[in-house]
Amino acid sequence: MSNLLVAENIVKKYADYTALNDVSISVPKGSIFGLLGPNGAGKTSLIRIINQITMPDSGKVFLDGEELNQSHIQHIGYLPEERGLYKSMKVGEQALYLAQLKGLSKSEAKQRLKYWFDRFEIGDWWNKKVQELSKGMAQKIQFVVTVLHKPKLLIFDEPFSGFDPINANLIKDEILKLKNEGATVIFSTHRMESVEELCEYIALIDKSNKILDGKLNDIKRTFKSNTFDIAIKSEDEKNLITEIKNKFEIFDSTIKSIDNESTFKIKVDEQTSSNDLLNFLTTKGSITHFAEVIPNANEIFIEAVNQNTNG
Repeated sequence: MSNLLVAENIVKKYADYTALNDVSISVPKGSIFGLLGPNGAGKTSLIRIINQITMPDSGKVFLDGEELNQSHIQHIGYLPEERGLYKSMKVGEQALYLAQLKGLSKSEAKQRLKYWFDRFEIGDWWNKKVQELSKGMAQKIQFVVTVLHKPKLLIFDEPFSGFDPINANLIKDEILKLKNEGATVIFSTHRMESVEELCEYIALIDKSNKILDGKLNDIKRTFKSNTFDIAIKSEDEKNLITEIKNKFEIFDSTIKSIDNESTFKIKVDEQTSSNDLLNFLTTKGSITHFAEVIPNANEIFIEAVNQNTNG
C-alpha cells in the first residue's frame, strides 16, 4: 500500500524545549491512522506542521509524493481540538465563507452544505448564531466544514469531544464512510476505545520521540504474553489449582462466572501451544471459557509509555 502522507525526521524546537525529536511517520492511503501520545508528547506540534501552521526546524513532509507546499492546503481538512467557529456569525453564513476559503464556489458550497445539513437533520440551524448552539451542535457544524471540500487527508483531533454517545457514534460512522469513499484519516485522541474501533495503523509519541508505530494488529502481536483466560468446572477446585500451578504461571482473572466455574489466567511458555494447554485442561474438568488475552490499545499505550519512562 502506498502512503498519502510521509513525515521524515521532523525536529521542532521552541526555545530550549524540543517538541519533536527526529519523528517520522508514514500514513497509508485510504487508512485511518491513530496519532497517539500523552498530553504534551508532541502530537499537536506534528499536526500543526502537517497543516503548515508552523514549519519544522528540520525534516520534510510529503503529501501524495510531493513535498508539502501551500497548494496542498485545499487537499487537507483539519478539525482541531480547540474549535474555531466565530460565535457571533450565523451558521450558514460562516459555513459558506469557510467552504469558499477551501476553494469551493458559492453555489457548490451551498449544494454540499444542503446535503450535510439534511444528513444531520440540522437544516433549521442555518440562521442561528454559533453562540446559540450547544457545544455538541457546534461540533457538528465544525465537522461538516472540515469534510465539505472532500479533501484527500482528514485530520481529526479529539473529534468526539463534547458529543453524547449517540452523536459520537454518528460521527464515528461518518468517519468510516469517508474512509470507505477514499479519504485518508489521521485520528488523534485519548479515547482508546475509539482507536480500537477505527484505527488500522498507529504511531505513539512520548516525550517528543516516536516510541511505537505500525499496523495495530501487528503491534498487538508483539505485546501479547501467551496468556489465556480460563473458566472451568471441576469437582475438586483446590486440587485443580494446585495441579495447574505446578505446570504453569497462574493469575487472577476478571471473567465473571455465572455458573460457579473456577476462573483464572494461565501464562504458558513459547514452547507450549494453545492446543497443548487446552488438551491438558480438558483432562481436569469441563471448560466453559478459553480465550487468548490480546492486549487492547489502552494497555499497549500504558505499557509502552511506562517502558519509555523507565528506560
